[in-house]
Amino acid sequence: MTTPLAGSAFDALRLDAVSDQEALRQAYELPGAAALRKQMTELTSETRRLIGCASLVLIASADAEGNCDVSPRGGPAGFVAVLDERTVAIPDATGNKRLDTLQNVIETGRAGLLFVIPGRTTTLRVNGRACVSTRPELLSQLTPVGKPPASALVIGIEEVYPHCPKSLLRSAAWKPDQWLPKDAQPTSAEVTLAQLRMPELTIADIEQVEADSLKYRYE
Repeated sequence: MTTPLAGSAFDALRLDAVSDQEALRQAYELPGAAALRKQMTELTSETRRLIGCASLVLIASADAEGNCDVSPRGGPAGFVAVLDERTVAIPDATGNKRLDTLQNVIETGRAGLLFVIPGRTTTLRVNGRACVSTRPELLSQLTPVGKPPASALVIGIEEVYPHCPKSLLRSAAWKPDQWLPKDAQPTSAEVTLAQLRMPELTIADIEQVEADSLKYRYE
């Protein structure tokens, strides 16, 4: 007799999970007035400056069926262009060419951004409408790595919210003395090899592919 496979921890925890917003709110105090008031629908001069200092932005998107994705984008500080107080544009630099984020945006017309600045513990959340543009006059402005990108992700801002620094302070993200040693974590090549599930490949093979791809990361 075959023993049925056990469900995941998620399946077990979902059985008595919080089922409505009223029950969720009962577990928390109400937010303070400042936490509500500082949400805006456009950029101020200060949040424009923050975006100009950011060298990393995390992009959240979902497809029409609700399948979610968060992808990083990086470049020199200021690589995300502020077109006006309600619009930003992110050049699409060379990546894995899966186009997960761009395909999601084309399906739903929505995206969320989280701007991160190295060494700073405050992050900036920007949510709103989104589209993918290949307009030449726009792309010609977006050359942080020396040439126009194939496309740009354009966000029509509906929400701007500066997060408090607690999460980055808790993580000690900018404190090298608290980072784990390299030998305490798997290397990028080890993770990739396990994901590929191709016995004929070796760690050396993956390391060579990674090294080659990084040589041409701006192309």
